[in-house]
Amino acid sequence: MATLGFDTATAILTVAVADGREVLAEGTRTPGSDGRPRHSPLLLLEVERCVEGAGGWSRIDRLAVGVGPGSYTGLRIGISTARALAQARGLEITGVSTLSALAMGVFSRETTGGSPGSGGQATRAPLPVLDARRGQTFVQVHDPRAEPRGEPLVLGPEELCELAATVAPKPLAAGDGALRFRAELESVGVEVPEDRDPVHSVQARHVCVLGEMADAAPAETIEPLYLREPDAKRWLKRDERTDTG
Repeated sequence: MATLGFDTATAILTVAVADGREVLAEGTRTPGSDGRPRHSPLLLLEVERCVEGAGGWSRIDRLAVGVGPGSYTGLRIGISTARALAQARGLEITGVSTLSALAMGVFSRETTGGSPGSGGQATRAPLPVLDARRGQTFVQVHDPRAEPRGEPLVLGPEELCELAATVAPKPLAAGDGALRFRAELESVGVEVPEDRDPVHSVQARHVCVLGEMADAAPAETIEPLYLREPDAKRWLKRDERTDTG
């Protein structure tokens, strides 16, 4: 079973096709020169490129898509595209936590390319931390095997450090949120890899692995995990309060 996986929850677009642990094709697109994500114009192009590189659509049995938490716009683009592709191509589809995909990257780093079921042993717990803007982070505790422990949370830096200090064994934090709040995390003994370490970016190969492990679901039930209201809705409520005041 070959799985097409992609994630658009962060500013980086990542797409891959994998057959079990074998990555058949993979691609990453960073934001443009203006700093804006390029999910809308490039997602389908990158999907087609990876599918062709893996041998064509006849090889694809399942689609796995990152459902966040993350950017409202990015998630909307990714999930709507995934639903449409699954329905048009008759593919199984499953939603994957973006935080768990990031944690899988930590696990693979710790076990030298391992994945669940590979027998690799990790001694540190992955702590995926995404920058949620507004001075907050999206975070979820995972055990050393990259299995989630507890629900994903929206936390400020002080709360994040309080949570990280309780994680055992000692966590290794990854993600753009870990980079933003590196000093705070390191002050409570959490290790954060150097800025250029690829572990800080979600990789679609890990979305594929998690997607193969999960149960397929009807396309219309794949929903984004926002955790909080998008900025546009928050601004609308603010304007409504101003108008009525």
